[in-house]
Amino acid sequence: MTQDVARDEVVAVAQSETGSRQLSKGLERFFLALLFVWTLFQLWYASPLPYAFNFFVLNEDQAKIVHLAFAMVFAFTFYPATRRSDRSVLPWYDWLMMALALIAIFYLMVFRAELVRRSGAATPADVTIGVIGILLLLEATRRSLGKPLMIVATVFLLYTYFGPYMPDVISHGGSSIRRIVSHQWLSTEGVFGVALGVSVSFVFLFVLFGALLERAGAGNYFIKLAFSLLGHMRGGPAKAAVVSSGLSGVISGSSIANVVTTGTFTIPLMKRVGFPGTKAGAIEVAASTNGQLTPPIMGAAAFLMVEYVGIPYLEVIKHALLPALISYVALMYIVHLEAVKANMKGLPRPHNPTLSERLLTWITTIMVFMLLSFAVYYGTGWLDSVFGPSMGAALFLTAMVVLYLALLRLAATVPDLEIDDPNDPEVKVPLPGPTLKSGLYFLVPVLVLIWGLTIKRYSPQQSAFYAVAFMMFIVITHRPLIGLFRGEAAAWFERFKTGVMDLAWGMVNGARNMIGIGIATAAAGIVVGTVTLTGLGQMMTEVVELLSGGNILPMLILTAVICVILGMGLPTTANYIVVSSIMAPVIVSVGADNGLIVPLIAVHLFVFYFGILADDTPPVGLAAFAAAAIARSDPIKTGIQGFTYDIRTAILPFMFIFNTQLLLIGIESIWQLLVTIFSAVTAMLVFAAATQRYWFTRLRWWEVVAMLLIAFTLFRPGYWWDKVYPPMEEFSAVEMEERMMTLRPGDPLRLRVSGTNIEGNRVDRVVVMSIDNNLETYQERLNSTGLMLREQDDRLFVQSVRFNSSADRAGLFFGWEVTNIVAPTERPVKEWMFIPALVLLGLLAWNQRRVMLKVSGGKGDVP
Repeated sequence: MTQDVARDEVVAVAQSETGSRQLSKGLERFFLALLFVWTLFQLWYASPLPYAFNFFVLNEDQAKIVHLAFAMVFAFTFYPATRRSDRSVLPWYDWLMMALALIAIFYLMVFRAELVRRSGAATPADVTIGVIGILLLLEATRRSLGKPLMIVATVFLLYTYFGPYMPDVISHGGSSIRRIVSHQWLSTEGVFGVALGVSVSFVFLFVLFGALLERAGAGNYFIKLAFSLLGHMRGGPAKAAVVSSGLSGVISGSSIANVVTTGTFTIPLMKRVGFPGTKAGAIEVAASTNGQLTPPIMGAAAFLMVEYVGIPYLEVIKHALLPALISYVALMYIVHLEAVKANMKGLPRPHNPTLSERLLTWITTIMVFMLLSFAVYYGTGWLDSVFGPSMGAALFLTAMVVLYLALLRLAATVPDLEIDDPNDPEVKVPLPGPTLKSGLYFLVPVLVLIWGLTIKRYSPQQSAFYAVAFMMFIVITHRPLIGLFRGEAAAWFERFKTGVMDLAWGMVNGARNMIGIGIATAAAGIVVGTVTLTGLGQMMTEVVELLSGGNILPMLILTAVICVILGMGLPTTANYIVVSSIMAPVIVSVGADNGLIVPLIAVHLFVFYFGILADDTPPVGLAAFAAAAIARSDPIKTGIQGFTYDIRTAILPFMFIFNTQLLLIGIESIWQLLVTIFSAVTAMLVFAAATQRYWFTRLRWWEVVAMLLIAFTLFRPGYWWDKVYPPMEEFSAVEMEERMMTLRPGDPLRLRVSGTNIEGNRVDRVVVMSIDNNLETYQERLNSTGLMLREQDDRLFVQSVRFNSSADRAGLFFGWEVTNIVAPTERPVKEWMFIPALVLLGLLAWNQRRVMLKVSGGKGDVP
């Protein structure tokens, strides 16, 4: 009975992702066909076919309208109004809501020209349509995503209208219903803004890619592969859960969806080898949550960052990669320490390879990947140079088809993977070799995706289209071709029909998974529209600066807490939109006022990390509830345990705000890159051991303090030099040109200025501005800040400030005097601080080892 209840809870959580209404066969077929049509529309829009045939060519605004129309219709189709609603029928009021939603949405397309002409002067009909559209969007949000995002959007709408009645610190002039509707529904500033555009262009294709992979069996392959490689280790199933959930989370758009797919296998498996239900669920939650932080997709937030931060997609991936990887390494280590503390043993392997066999396997694997990377990178360049970009791309894709066929032939030599029963009391570790061979061909479309993104530098939309097209080919052909390679030609046609049905269901599932994301991006657009309409971002800056007293660390902690609160109950995409719109400007503004210039990507990653951590933070951690339902454990305890595992993730944003090398910013050599990776990984492992209070044996309190100190030093070595050497020194303004030309790439320009502000108060402070230090001349570098100076009697004054420039954002005004230029002092490189930290770590290791051997009588196992 308990097991049935748990299964019902899991189903309920899963239905929150895709809808829970089960219609009659006729209606179900109609709407499933409509889901299929939605996928076809998205593929058509993303492909070059509309331009090749000059047919049904849509601009981005028109595509947004069609995209939201599909999402709204399906929200009222598959999600009933209440839990008690009859799930077998589609009531008349849902048909009415669908019709009104379509009218409100397509009104924008039919009357686009008229709406543009009367922009800002909406008619009563415009306002009525807009009100209907916004109300229906809120209802669709409530049904498909639950109350949290609907409440957030409603609060922001009310805040826009009742601005004059708000507390002084966040009050504003208020807006009329007409102005709110014009801004939120009739323009591209609110619902139909950047977020919905990203959902149309990129997100749908990547969600479809994940759905097709899952339908083809890649999800089961990832789980089995991870288990075959790690199952024999201490806590092997938990380590396999971390890896498989990470792989699934990378292509999944939701922590909750990841938990209910991989977790149904990994959580019971962890419990069967000795992990308590609370810890088994917490490990799955931590792994699934981190999947949303891992490139290349990051729950679609990576593509939103491209738009919001204004940097190329590859730059986003580069900056997000190292923190995500070291966070996963630390989670693996935490799992290992939990297994050591519980004295767990590894599961028996069908074959125990010798050391030489292991080395040969690893060396062969590394060499194959290196040769493959070399062939793809340089081979593609050679093809393009000889045959031209178009023919080169065609030849590369042909080569990928050949590689796919070769890997299929390899897969045909081993048995098909079976889906294990997670409740089977006997746990067997599959053989790594046959498991690896059975699904290597699933990586070919991933290779196509990476080729498009990193080598050809296609847009994410174009790259995803090629990868999805290749994946569709694989879904149809992999089963019949494997059968042919095995000599089972008689069943070829049946396998082909199965492949066609898998493709159709994969396309339907992809569209169904997009319902909530499409609605979420539209609803989150209301938050973005409110920020731009009311100036809420500036008000939040003032509130946080007031509460933090202008101190950097309290400001970051307060911002982190607010991001966790804002992110509770929100899906990944909406989560990022909300926290970045409201809180990212706070860090930028308050930091600049206090002499801290932070790259914008670091700010956006900071707020995104803490928004995502809301998924396992009680009392609203939905991923924790999903995992607890599978583990049959207490959801609050599971969430708390998951958050303790995620403390390692929570400290990373603070570290990369102060040490941007963790984001691979300012890395000038391979040596510096290797040192950064080594120090970051070591610091995270030390921190993980300290928070678990266990290393070789249990840590005493002073050892915990020492290890936290070591981790901090490895993460931020420059902090200690700041205490020994003054980090900055001031020079006379007459040395402006000389000092500015000595700035290194990435260094900001710091000036001490004095003058009278707009309130009539005398100010004397240091301002920090971004500057392009790659420019050759002094005047070009100065112009890059947006600042123009005039010299008078050996003194420098502000002549003008370009609007929205770095100087403008720093708060400079006409007539202010530049009294000094502030520059970094010459001091030893900060990496010297690694030496005492590593020496102390070695002493702690020696002492821990000594204590462990003493307690175990000389037979202790090294964790």
